[in-house]
Amino acid sequence: MLPGVLLLTALAPVLWGTTYLVTTEYLPPDRPLLSGVLRALPAGLLLLAWTRTLPRGGWWWRAAVLGTLNMGAFFALLFLAAYRLPGGVAAILGAAQPLMVAVLALVLLGQRPTGWRLGWAVVGVGGVALTVLRGAVAFDPVGIVAGLAGTASMATGVVLTRRWKRPVGVVTLTGWQLTAGGLVLLPVALAVEGMPPALDAVALGGYAWLALAGTLLAYVVWFRGLDLLPVAAVSFLPLLSPVVATVLGWVALGETFTVTQLLGAALALVAVMAAQFPRRAPRTPRPEPELEPELERT
Repeated sequence: MLPGVLLLTALAPVLWGTTYLVTTEYLPPDRPLLSGVLRALPAGLLLLAWTRTLPRGGWWWRAAVLGTLNMGAFFALLFLAAYRLPGGVAAILGAAQPLMVAVLALVLLGQRPTGWRLGWAVVGVGGVALTVLRGAVAFDPVGIVAGLAGTASMATGVVLTRRWKRPVGVVTLTGWQLTAGGLVLLPVALAVEGMPPALDAVALGGYAWLALAGTLLAYVVWFRGLDLLPVAAVSFLPLLSPVVATVLGWVALGETFTVTQLLGAALALVAVMAAQFPRRAPRTPRPEPELEPELERT
């Protein structure tokens, strides 16, 4: 395990944790698809302009698939769940990603999950639940399906990104995916939500933050981490997002922490760290050397 790479990769879910605050405080309401497009497409086009490299051969369809799973479908389903569910319920559905990755990694990569990481995945889900759930919980069926589908979409994208060895640098591959995801989502947004409303400086600033920091920077370091770290370990890092979102609510909006929430945040952080260092198999004791029989004196 590379500590520096791990810390840099963890920056991605930390930045993703700012999405809820930015969306609720700075963006126009009821525009989840528009938010997804403006989060992905500008960042993707900037990276394409920087790298000046287009896919070749089979990587046209692979980039489209990965972009749809990791960005296009994921962003749309994420915002839909956020609009129809309390933030706590949506966060718990997202926290199930390590469990989904474990199943997909077994099927697609042949990586058998360890009981150690599966156990900490359950602890992580419980920690997130304690951190973000407050009061009565409402369950909207469409929101539940969207939340689970979004989590499954990104989990599949995580595993396929690792399975399909990238033919180019991380920045180039990220540009392909962001552009593909934004282009897939654009016609859907126009058909469902119509033309975008007039945006003031505050909304433009919010979209700029999501596109540049929460998407361009976050996904570059995320895919670099997927290249260098075990996929099962990386899948735990998104547990940091709801913890960061809760802390930002406390700092920026004056929300208060209960003892239960502090305990939940601690459990989620412990689960993330424990998953990075899987339990080692017990050492097999070395066999004692056999003593040679004494030679009889003649």
